[in-house]
Amino acid sequence: MAGVGFHIEIQGLARVNDRLNRLIENDAQKQLLEIVGATSESQTRRRISEDKTSPDGEPWADWSKDYAKTRHSGHSLLENEGDLLDSIQYQVSGGEVAIGSNLDYAAIRQFGGAEVGRPNDPAREYLGISDADHDELIDVINDWATGLMSE
Repeated sequence: MAGVGFHIEIQGLARVNDRLNRLIENDAQKQLLEIVGATSESQTRRRISEDKTSPDGEPWADWSKDYAKTRHSGHSLLENEGDLLDSIQYQVSGGEVAIGSNLDYAAIRQFGGAEVGRPNDPAREYLGISDADHDELIDVINDWATGLMSE
């Protein structure tokens, strides 16, 4: 190239590199998983207490007529005394986050089945991620990454 040229100087690459390194550090990954877990736990609790639908938006099956006679106005599907709702937790392990309940009957509520002394219950899926939950999680992740990059 004869007689023509220009020079570009890029400043601040060390700062950008430091921020990118923070994204891949274990502490950052654990922090992100904690945020995703807490958000998913909140979404699951909302599904149980307010939405009363499966993650795909299907309304839960009503109680059987006989069982409904034993319920009072303070009871609603999956909430009777609030034990299932209170038991929903997230757990971060390694590079994963899990959401669930440690109650014996939690799986029957999720998948359907019979408990000792009770008739077969239909599935009332409460665990999972709806399209709206997915969008909220993407927003939370983007906010976290933006915050990390702007520090």
